[in-house]
Amino acid sequence: MTKVGIAGIGFMGWIHWLAYQELPDVEVVAIATPEAERRAGDWTGIQGNFGPPGTQIDLTGVKTYENLQAMLADSDLEVDCVDICLPPAMHCDAIQAAAKAGKHVFCEKPLALNLQDCDAAVATCKEHNRQLMVGQVLPYFTEFQYAREVIASGEFGNLLGGSFKRVISDPQWLTKFYDPDVIGGPLFDLHVHDAHFIRLLFGMPTGVYSCGRIRGEVVDYCNSIFRFEDSNFAVTCTCGVINQQGRPFTHGFEIHLERATIQFDFQAFADAPESMPLKILTEDGQVHRPELGDGDPVFAFKREIKEATQAIAENRPSEILNGALARDAIQICQMQSKAVKSGQFVSASDLLNSQ
Repeated sequence: MTKVGIAGIGFMGWIHWLAYQELPDVEVVAIATPEAERRAGDWTGIQGNFGPPGTQIDLTGVKTYENLQAMLADSDLEVDCVDICLPPAMHCDAIQAAAKAGKHVFCEKPLALNLQDCDAAVATCKEHNRQLMVGQVLPYFTEFQYAREVIASGEFGNLLGGSFKRVISDPQWLTKFYDPDVIGGPLFDLHVHDAHFIRLLFGMPTGVYSCGRIRGEVVDYCNSIFRFEDSNFAVTCTCGVINQQGRPFTHGFEIHLERATIQFDFQAFADAPESMPLKILTEDGQVHRPELGDGDPVFAFKREIKEATQAIAENRPSEILNGALARDAIQICQMQSKAVKSGQFVSASDLLNSQ
């Protein structure tokens, strides 16, 4: 049985809680949150852009704390893994504190808001022989998981490239969304999903061209073209915020293989969602429409957390959730940010040399 303590009971803490309840070999034994009502089980004020709203929770048998430090200081508490669902700016310190206390770490994305903090978090977990896994959940979403399986099968030949998009309406309820030191804006809160997925499929980009809009100190919207060691890869992405509230969210991809194209698109409009379900276009002119279910996003978090807890139980690294890949996703986002602000091509070496 893997015993978990959740630090931070907001929307993501709630979604993680729901996922843990469906896993037979995992038990949430502690939570840490500053809100007294949530420590008492009143989670009715929690809402998000998917999944069920928060409700009243029976916390019988679950120890409660005001903060992570109090949780880690309790010598009577047995916890194998700390699940960090705190604001991004707090991730690095929380990860290091948990690792130094001898706990494995599962941290909600992004790993951190800059490479220095990412490297510090990864190094501390390595020094204390603790696993660090990051909630880069996108590969566990049904369509993205299926695309990876098709690519890995080799049935349609080698990977050639693809285009990816992730755009939201202005999240007006997040007062610190555009603060580079708190949430980091669309690149670090939103596009980091696709940055991680691109890194997973194609390897680390050698550089990027990006153009877009700036809001304050962060990139508000951008289009990017990536370069790789393999010059055959043609990879682009679109990410950011629109100011109209009529389409709160959209994402999708078109992935090119030698003998097929995989296509998917979803848009959540204010009046009703619209989807172009995943299709495989083959070289003989056929359109294949695999049955993938309803794509409930909560299922993706269940798959993700199952992988994280199994990796801990089996004492093995996670291929998808490991801290090194999450760190690379932040480097990609920083490269794009620098490219938009400078108006110039930014190589990976340029970025690292400027740190």
